[in-house]
Amino acid sequence: MKRIDFWFDPISPFAYLAFERLPEALEGCNYVVEYRPVLFAGLLAHWGQKGPAEVEPKRAWTFRHVAWLARQWGIEICTPATHPFNPLPLLRLGVAAGPNRRVVETLMRHVWRGGAEATDSARIETLARELSPQRDPASPDVKTELREATDQAIARGVFGVPTFDLDGRLFWGVDALPMLRGALQGDAWFDGPAWDTAAASRPGVTRKR
Repeated sequence: MKRIDFWFDPISPFAYLAFERLPEALEGCNYVVEYRPVLFAGLLAHWGQKGPAEVEPKRAWTFRHVAWLARQWGIEICTPATHPFNPLPLLRLGVAAGPNRRVVETLMRHVWRGGAEATDSARIETLARELSPQRDPASPDVKTELREATDQAIARGVFGVPTFDLDGRLFWGVDALPMLRGALQGDAWFDGPAWDTAAASRPGVTRKR
C-alpha cells in the first residue's frame, strides 16, 4: 500500500475539490492518505508569490473555473461569504483534532458549502464541538506544529495547495490527479528518466525585480 501525503489549506477551493474528487480519481488504487495542514500564505511568502485572490482577473477566473469543475464532477460548492480569509483558526483546529479524513472533510465542507463566513466565531465554536479536539487549538504546541509543518512542506519543495507527495514526488493541483493515478498504477513513464528530464533547468531570460 502506497502512502500519499496530502498537503492542504482549507482556504483553497482547489484543495476542497481535490479532497472530494480523490476517492473517485484514485478508485482501484492501493493507497493510504496522510493529511498535512499547511498555511498557504506561508508558502506564498516564502516563494515570493501572490495568491490567486490577490490578482483580480485571476480571482474571477479561479472561481469560475472552480464552479465549472464542481458542476462537471457533481461536487457541491458555495463560495464563503468572504474570501480570502484568515484560515489559521481552522488549520489549528485541524491539527488539534488530528487531521484524519473525517476531520478534513468537516473543515473543507465548513468552508465550501453553505456560503457563510468561514471564520465566524459562533460557527468555529460549533465546529470545535463537532470535532472534539484532544488538544487546545490555541496552545503553543499546536501553533508550533502547524508552523513546523509549513516549514517542512517548503523544505520539500511544496509551493501551493493541494500538493500530493508520493514516493518523494510532488504532484500539484487537482488537475494532477490523473498523473498521480498513473504513478500509483506503475505507469512506465515514471520508471525512466522522463520525470527528471522534463524538469531539467533551461536557463533563459531572467526578469528584473
